[in-house]
Amino acid sequence: MCRMARPRKPLLSRDRIVATAGALVDAEGLDAVSTRRLAAELGVSGPSLYNHFRTKDEILEAVADAVSAKVDLSMFDEDDGRDWRTALHDWAVSYRAALTDHPNIVPVLARGPGRRPAGLRVADAVFGAMVRAGWPPAQATHIGALMRYFITGSALGSFARGFVDDETAYDPADYPHLGQAHLLAEHQEQVDEGAFETGLRALLDGLAVQYDGARNREGSAPAEA
Repeated sequence: MCRMARPRKPLLSRDRIVATAGALVDAEGLDAVSTRRLAAELGVSGPSLYNHFRTKDEILEAVADAVSAKVDLSMFDEDDGRDWRTALHDWAVSYRAALTDHPNIVPVLARGPGRRPAGLRVADAVFGAMVRAGWPPAQATHIGALMRYFITGSALGSFARGFVDDETAYDPADYPHLGQAHLLAEHQEQVDEGAFETGLRALLDGLAVQYDGARNREGSAPAEA
């Protein structure tokens, strides 16, 4: 009589470790990730993780890069056809959507791409598209930086949820203009998305003024600010 084969455990891989660590970060925050906790979640011994990652920081960097890999970069393709302003807008919306799906990893992403491949591809795509559009390299770098500041900052927390939904917290004698503040949390998505879109359009409007003004002065490409 043949014995039934015992079910094999899934092979440990970088992808499994990153997915498990990402789920922990999403559910409990950065402090939830440790090699001991990950090993328990994966059903393996702690030392086996070191075949793939040397430290907890390397694991978190990989989780951050997995989020960066979800950002749409197609608008920066040379044959896409979108102008630089539309491309920046559409990319910013995609980037923020990826971050708001995984807000607990944003502090790691906010440090910059470091050596993360997907993060570097994002930086390369933005910089290359701006230079092709006529921005000088220094200004293209500034644009990439300010976009990252704006997008990651908007994803670090919710403005609307920063106000408690208790009407008594806003005594009109002390806060005469906050009579509706207790309703903000109830309309979080509308408030936060509206604020992001308002800021993004204002930012792009300002860049467009710089771009058009420089082209008018020089007849070709914008000068460095």
